[in-house]
Amino acid sequence: MDEELGAFDPNIPEEGPSAPPPGWLDDIHGYQGHKGGQDDNPLYPPPPAYNPQPELNRNTLVPNVRVPTVSEDEARHALLKFVESKWTYSSKPARNLTFKELKPITVYRYRLETYTETRTSTWQFESYNGQMVDGPQYGMCPAPWDIPVTLPQRYTDMVEKVRVPHTSFVKLCHTCNGCGRTRCVSCYGRGVKRCTICYHGRSRNKRCTSCHGRGRKRCTHCHGHGYKTCSICHGSKNLLHFILLTVTWKNNVGDFIPDRQPDFPDKKFKKVTGDPFFVDESVLVYPIQGFPDQEICDVSTKLINEHLNRFSSTSRILQQRQTIELVPLTHALYSYKGKDRSFFVYGTEKQVFTAKYPSACSIS
Repeated sequence: MDEELGAFDPNIPEEGPSAPPPGWLDDIHGYQGHKGGQDDNPLYPPPPAYNPQPELNRNTLVPNVRVPTVSEDEARHALLKFVESKWTYSSKPARNLTFKELKPITVYRYRLETYTETRTSTWQFESYNGQMVDGPQYGMCPAPWDIPVTLPQRYTDMVEKVRVPHTSFVKLCHTCNGCGRTRCVSCYGRGVKRCTICYHGRSRNKRCTSCHGRGRKRCTHCHGHGYKTCSICHGSKNLLHFILLTVTWKNNVGDFIPDRQPDFPDKKFKKVTGDPFFVDESVLVYPIQGFPDQEICDVSTKLINEHLNRFSSTSRILQQRQTIELVPLTHALYSYKGKDRSFFVYGTEKQVFTAKYPSACSIS
């Protein structure tokens, strides 16, 4: 066996945990609550000054609006376009059908958007190689909600990570205990491993071509050294610890469409747009009153209260926007070859839904 292999160094420690153990790092004023570990990410509710409160007895009135109509030519064109997308459908019925009635149906979609900012923090570390250490000696660290950030465009989801000033300090690497390297777990620090080929029954009368008769082979994981460079500090022996603040902007959306047509699946509305004839925007919007569709008024109150209760305790509400869209929906009744049928034209995109088409399985 090679002389340089197999020397065990007891001073090289086994590899420790990749994350600092609990209690390894001290609490920083204003950032208490860190217990250690990768899932440690305390949430910081905004101070009272950031939490607006709804005004009493203020309601929002909505104007009346005219329901849009679809002409026979528009309905036929929409159906032909729909048929083109279905290779088993023939365009002949769409070209030759006779319209009996076009029924416009009033469909409103209510949407509430609550744009929030949330702040959490976690301990992070990096190899220390002599870089500047922005520690408490440079001043007290700012509170989580006092750290300035640039606001993104409203209603845009975004995440920004900021290193908290004056929270940095250097400490021995917790994984290698400041040694810069750790014992190889594959060969247990010996640098060599037993040859598995001649160990598992290869004839002793023949020289093993794998280990050349030595019975042992150089450990390929540590190249025969018995140790590896520490994967956490990368050999620098020390780590620079600091608190990383995560700022999350999120547009929280709730919407509602009253079920006005049992033969039309409401989920189809999710893929089309309508005419947003009413838009109300403020830090906090207020429930709609006096709108002809009472269900819209009720859901406005319900969603506004839900969003306020859900987000105001954990996030800063930056802005709210409520809209009412008139989503076009026309029930087109027609006859073809003596049979009465129908289809729906919906959305400003004039999409088509039909439960049954005259030639679903035959090209004619």
